[in-house]
Amino acid sequence: MSAKGDGSKLRHTVAVLTNVAHISAPFLSVFLIVHLSAPALAIVGGSSLSSNVLLLGREYYQTGFGERYLLFLPLAAHVASSITKRIISPRSAPPRKITSTLSLAAYSALLIFLPIHFYTHRVHPANPSPPIFEVGPSELDYEFIKTGLARFPWRSWILYGGLVASVMFHAVEGAQIIQASRFASRKFRMRPRTRKIVAGAAVVPILAGLWTLSKEPLLVFASLAERYEAAFTRSWIYRF
Repeated sequence: MSAKGDGSKLRHTVAVLTNVAHISAPFLSVFLIVHLSAPALAIVGGSSLSSNVLLLGREYYQTGFGERYLLFLPLAAHVASSITKRIISPRSAPPRKITSTLSLAAYSALLIFLPIHFYTHRVHPANPSPPIFEVGPSELDYEFIKTGLARFPWRSWILYGGLVASVMFHAVEGAQIIQASRFASRKFRMRPRTRKIVAGAAVVPILAGLWTLSKEPLLVFASLAERYEAAFTRSWIYRF
């Protein structure tokens, strides 16, 4: 009787964790649409349009409320619930294999690409010590991205490409799972190959926008470019 009760509690806990992971996903999706539209729009408007979209997007995800409750809290909830579910899931209903596209994409982003991106683009530029001298939000536009692409080309392409690809593949796989579990209709169910094509198609305009940016001349004062470079080289991956 006790074993049955424990099993029922465990299934309930797993169901709650699943709900938390699913409910937090739309918040992260909105952030991705807002954040990644900036580089994609470089195809039509260059770095000027990208920078304007970036600054507007920050009004959503970089305010005191927005960053805390619309980005960091959903991200923490999504990650914590998914990892906890993986740990406690019973053998009768094991979690997806770590080698699945969903899991590989998630852990690649979480453990490799996302921390490097966050520290390089958010934490290090805010360092007040010389030679960075705290690059302010108004200075941290797509000239920063262009400087990285120009000064550290292969590292920038690997890191941007890896981050965008892992996030998009995880998003498409996750969207299919949520659709299948929340809606009875199988009308929009995609095959694995189709999901990979959709994810790849979502990556293309973002990388095409970055390619457009990489072909533009740098429009930044030499002193600010040096501060940009110093911010990049605070990350170990840009120093070797």
